[in-house]
Amino acid sequence: MKSLFRFSMLLVLLLFAVVAEAQQQNYREMHKVKKGETLFGIARRYEITVDQLIKANPDMNAVGYELKKGDYIFIPYPDGQKPSATQKPAASQKAKDDKTVRVGIMLPLHNVDGDGRRMIEYYRGFLMGCDELKKAGQNVEVMAWNVPIDANISQTLAKEGADRCDVIFGPLYSAQVAPLAAFAKQHGIKMVIPFSITGNEVEKNPNVFQVYQSPQFFAQQTVKYFIERFQGSHVVVVDCNDAKSDKGVFTMALRMALAEKGMTCSITNLSNSGEYFSKAFSRQKPNVVVLNTGRSPELNTVIAKLDQLKMDQPGVKISLFGYTDWLMYAKYNLDKFCKYDTYIPTHFYYNPLSSSTQTFEREYRLKFDQSLMDYQPRFAITGHDHALFFIRGISKKGRQFLGTEADSNVLQTQLHFKKAGSQAAGMQNVALSFVHYNTNHSISIINY
Repeated sequence: MKSLFRFSMLLVLLLFAVVAEAQQQNYREMHKVKKGETLFGIARRYEITVDQLIKANPDMNAVGYELKKGDYIFIPYPDGQKPSATQKPAASQKAKDDKTVRVGIMLPLHNVDGDGRRMIEYYRGFLMGCDELKKAGQNVEVMAWNVPIDANISQTLAKEGADRCDVIFGPLYSAQVAPLAAFAKQHGIKMVIPFSITGNEVEKNPNVFQVYQSPQFFAQQTVKYFIERFQGSHVVVVDCNDAKSDKGVFTMALRMALAEKGMTCSITNLSNSGEYFSKAFSRQKPNVVVLNTGRSPELNTVIAKLDQLKMDQPGVKISLFGYTDWLMYAKYNLDKFCKYDTYIPTHFYYNPLSSSTQTFEREYRLKFDQSLMDYQPRFAITGHDHALFFIRGISKKGRQFLGTEADSNVLQTQLHFKKAGSQAAGMQNVALSFVHYNTNHSISIINY
């Protein structure tokens, strides 16, 4: 536990939002106040002065302030021990040191809204990954800055230590990408954009690693696999009358690819009667059913229609081809997914039955006294996997690391990068997996 806290310069941000000025400083760790503790006792424990402790926690100057059990307070570096930007090692010296990988986290680390809470969980998982690496002998130095949606990230980049990083993870918001990317390029820092953004910075900046795949890119990759896997099949596209669906990107690209390959395809509507619905299916070829929505109610209605079709026409062969959204419904539809030989394309797979996943979740609960949030993917596991993949890779290859080799040690998040264009471009994550729910009631993962 102590080694994990050494990594964290802003661990208080894992629990509470604090004064903006304090959030953008670097601290060696956080202290949870116990019953009966005093400012003097805490300061003495960490070999700092009471004045230093109060300076690190401006709210202590408020009239009537009282130190209370359960409070989290910043613990600053003792004078003279905080890393100084003016003492930054030369590039050649940095390459020959003890192979410490210096990491910066620039994400909204606060408890104000959902973005902040999700990024807190990501950061916690990242630190757990760092702890795992340290136990294996890897030296890691982590600095973190809270960068909310209204932050001027240029001011954050001016903070001590930012230009010493080997890699920076962030930002979360698209408007902050360009200045961070320019800073990374100027200082020879790798920049990992871990989540959804807009813009094409990866296409023009060789220092950028873009983990997120746009819907257009993901659809293109998925269509390629679909055509290879289902050669000789008949495709049935079900119009689910969902005006808000974004799945048309995939179904439109798929229909165009099917036409080019000469593969047969028919379209039916969710509201059609059983008789008209069944006419869309081939009796000679295997059928692959594709919906133009990822919503659960429409999926359940289609499955009910397929059940009726199979009762009336037991010889009809049917597979389902779904969306990443369906992974959230798997625990409710597991038998149906297996019955219909279902394939789900995804860039991650959270397996709650994996012993490694269960161990991680148990350790998370012990360290942070709460369970992971119920999201797909799990943010803490994403952070853990990103830490392992990038820190291990940078430690081995330094500036030559491009992320082109997959790492089998990740728990949930497959990563595999390729150039996003010319030599002047950065690296785009092209990893694609397919969760296959087999008719024999087994689940297999196909990495593409």
